Amino acid sequence: MHILVSNDDGVYAPGIAALAEAMLPFGQVTVVAPKENRSAIGHRKTMHKPLRIDEVSFAVKGIKAYATSDSPSDSVAVALLGLIKEPIDLVVSGINRGANMGQDLTYSGTVSAAFEAVIWRTPAIAFSLVNFATDADYSAAAAVARQVVALKLYAKLPPLTLLNVNVPPLPLDQIKGFKVVRQGLREYNDELITRIDPYGRPYYWIGGTAPTGDMTEEGTDLWATHNGYVSITPIHLDMTSYAVMEDLQALGLESMQPGRQPAEG
Repeated sequence: MHILVSNDDGVYAPGIAALAEAMLPFGQVTVVAPKENRSAIGHRKTMHKPLRIDEVSFAVKGIKAYATSDSPSDSVAVALLGLIKEPIDLVVSGINRGANMGQDLTYSGTVSAAFEAVIWRTPAIAFSLVNFATDADYSAAAAVARQVVALKLYAKLPPLTLLNVNVPPLPLDQIKGFKVVRQGLREYNDELITRIDPYGRPYYWIGGTAPTGDMTEEGTDLWATHNGYVSITPIHLDMTSYAVMEDLQALGLESMQPGRQPAEG
């Protein structure tokens, strides 16, 4: 088995080293990840400038690693498009420093790396640790990642579907178990900070406190990790709202002539 490991915290982040090492019992492991931190850039793909790729020394002995000049999506794309000659059976992304739950998935580079993999019909799992500390301990999350991969859950997923896994910030023996849950509802506490540079020009910074959310609604990723469980959420790239689609069809839109004003009343 050949596993590709990527992330958005950068190829030198401790989380990716923990994840790559956890994958070694399954076979060959290759790392392709951004050279620097690329958190919260979403599913960005570099199209209008060159990509640079360098082989780099990795924290885990025996693992070949490459650093790319831009996004997590780029890292996975170049690997699957031919940078890595050996066929890749599974892509794992992470272990992210900080949670990726609720609407975080639209921002997350970690999850976007997994998005890119399933677009190319390669199974993928994203792993995140619900701890943003720079000295976070990734050992429990790495053990969870090894267990999840060993269960071969990825082999049971339909096309364009990935698993998003979040691990609570607890020692392994204090984690209560696994919960298969839906996305929760994040609440963002962003604020726009305005300052003046040395030349008198204003500049802006999106700041504020860390996102929160409803931890009380049972059956969500936020609830699960808050209560000491590993959350596992299947994510599908078909973002169609089928219920709303049916409502719009019921309005008779499909029988209207484009450009003609609807009748009043």
